[in-house]
Amino acid sequence: MKISILLPYKENFSPIYPGAVSLFVRDTVRLSKYRKNITIYGNTDLKKKFNLKYFNIPLSKIRFQSKSKVYVSEFLKLEKKNPSNLIEIHNRPNYLEELVSNLDHRNFILYFHNDPLTMNGSKSINARKYLLKNCFKILFNSNWSKKRFLEGMHDKFVNSEKLGVVFQSAKKQKVDLLKKKKEITFVGKLNRSKGYDIFGPAVIRVLNKHKDWSANVIGDERRDKLLFNHRNIKNYGFLNHKKVLDIYKKSSIAVVCSRWDEPFGRTSLEASSAGCAVIISDRGGLPETITNGVILKNLTIKELQKEINNLIKKDKLRLDYQKLSLKNFYLTNEYVSKIIDNYRDEKLSFYNLFSTKKNNQNLRILHVTNFNERYDGRLYFNTGRRINNGFVRLGHSILEFSDRDIQRYYKNYKDFNGSKALNNKLKKTCYNFKPDLIILGHADSIKPETLGELKDDYPNLKISQWFLDPLNKNGPDYEKNKNRILDKSDFIEANFLTTSPDALNFLPRNKQNYFIPNPADTSLETLENYKKDCNMDVFFALSHGVHRGVLKTGKFDERSNFINKLISITKNVKFDLYGVNKIQPIWADHYFKTISNSKMGLNLSRGEPIKYYSSDRITQIIGNGLVTLIDDRTFYRDFFDNDEMVFYKNINDLSEKIKRISLDEKMRKNIGRKGKAKYLKYFNSTLVAEFILKKTLDLPLKKKYLWNKK
Repeated sequence: MKISILLPYKENFSPIYPGAVSLFVRDTVRLSKYRKNITIYGNTDLKKKFNLKYFNIPLSKIRFQSKSKVYVSEFLKLEKKNPSNLIEIHNRPNYLEELVSNLDHRNFILYFHNDPLTMNGSKSINARKYLLKNCFKILFNSNWSKKRFLEGMHDKFVNSEKLGVVFQSAKKQKVDLLKKKKEITFVGKLNRSKGYDIFGPAVIRVLNKHKDWSANVIGDERRDKLLFNHRNIKNYGFLNHKKVLDIYKKSSIAVVCSRWDEPFGRTSLEASSAGCAVIISDRGGLPETITNGVILKNLTIKELQKEINNLIKKDKLRLDYQKLSLKNFYLTNEYVSKIIDNYRDEKLSFYNLFSTKKNNQNLRILHVTNFNERYDGRLYFNTGRRINNGFVRLGHSILEFSDRDIQRYYKNYKDFNGSKALNNKLKKTCYNFKPDLIILGHADSIKPETLGELKDDYPNLKISQWFLDPLNKNGPDYEKNKNRILDKSDFIEANFLTTSPDALNFLPRNKQNYFIPNPADTSLETLENYKKDCNMDVFFALSHGVHRGVLKTGKFDERSNFINKLISITKNVKFDLYGVNKIQPIWADHYFKTISNSKMGLNLSRGEPIKYYSSDRITQIIGNGLVTLIDDRTFYRDFFDNDEMVFYKNINDLSEKIKRISLDEKMRKNIGRKGKAKYLKYFNSTLVAEFILKKTLDLPLKKKYLWNKK
């Protein structure tokens, strides 16, 4: 495991003249649990460096080239020789494009220490969208900076899990408040943007009135330097970081009166950590740097003078602010370092997070399939609900998204089939629900590009799909069904099929493909036909399409010929048939009441048999204790014995076995009992749901699954 931190070009990672970025990196990295795995890359002419794993990228004299670009190119060379798992870029969004273009992964964290709208690489909306698409996380030093980043952008980004706030940090100082001196301290560049033109005149007026007080001014300015002199003002110029903190520790009042919108403000943070009564301007992220202090209502000399005088006059008020600054100070180096490590964990240890979940924790799963809401519960026992039940029993949070119902409801003359509305609604649902996983089941109208957008917006999101329809080359709708699976291949982790993947040569080799059985469910398969005497011998039902309430005129199912021939050669056997010979199909409770009266159920699927394929009819037959009659070419012998399921080689073999079982009640009841027990034990919805989750998240299987041969 390796983490690379790339500093801005010419950032001094040195105790001699460090910048705010260097201090932040130093303070958080040295306390990180990943410290030994982190290498910091930078460029500085200063020989002395902070005591961390640091690699200085030296640049010789460069002509006619951007030094920053050469700096990034040199970093790329190093990165390609020794690739890292995570690259963290500080305060240079314009570095990202070259890194993304030249590296195979997108494991980037970008830190903003300044206003994003003022920086190359993040000024425009399109530039910020690019950052969101290609970064795992974008972290800001204040909520103000985050809001600036989101200006003008779509609402969906406001709650993006890619965006986070990591404040600057400081060491909480050991301070004896009773030993504080009557000193007012200003730290910063001596210019107008830092408000020094306000502080200077204001503090001179204060010192003229309170002659026992003095002021410390720390900082320099190489350009438009402002100078204010007074016998009680001590101008230190530039001081190293330790000396600045020492002065804060003895100061009673600290002033940070910036005119410009400070993205955060490290000086007020450090003043607070040293127990100062802090006065700040209400600009940018400055109010987020303190828990207790004075926020200037108006940034004027008169207002600042008034607030300093107030703290000097009211000893108790000043002491209360000092006490509260220390007591409520929480932005310690330890605290912030842990937050950053949590973000690193999210990427580096994502799968472990799930493998170590306790029973009272759960995943958020968005299950996208046809729940048939518009059919008034006619298909309450469909496969989607069965898998849902499994997820719930495993303790996960499930949100049902019935794609075809939504599509039908929202279609109009502008959106003829409702596809546009459906995909927009899915994106909005993800925005609100923030799923860990999306499970697709025959979600044909969900566009691949929609899944791509969701993957970009939610970097930890995992997607898989299950598919139940026949996939035999010589069977119905082969090309259509094949394309339905392949359509979303670029954006899914795994396919789960009710056909054996080794019988299918079209599946993408770069994806995980697994067989799953049609799941039975103890809440649905409640009948025990093997315990009772039944009036009918063989049950079989067709629907001409599961979503139709009646037979479709002119539609013919090839299985009708098989059934009619079977009837003709199987004398003295009572068949209970639906969807055949103009007998209407049955649904819902009527369906289960009907099968409760049969000894056997024929599991005859569409098309030629193919390894392991069966329609979901099998669960309703075997799960309710009927003897299940199934074609031997399905290879269900891999899972069931002859005393659990009845296998036939051809129609004549089937006829003979039906006649024999119809006359042997003991054999019938024994097969029905054993078949149900085994199917519900090994092919139940909880196990199927668990298998889908484990394989989607690439977690180790801690138990054997009867259907999984690998």
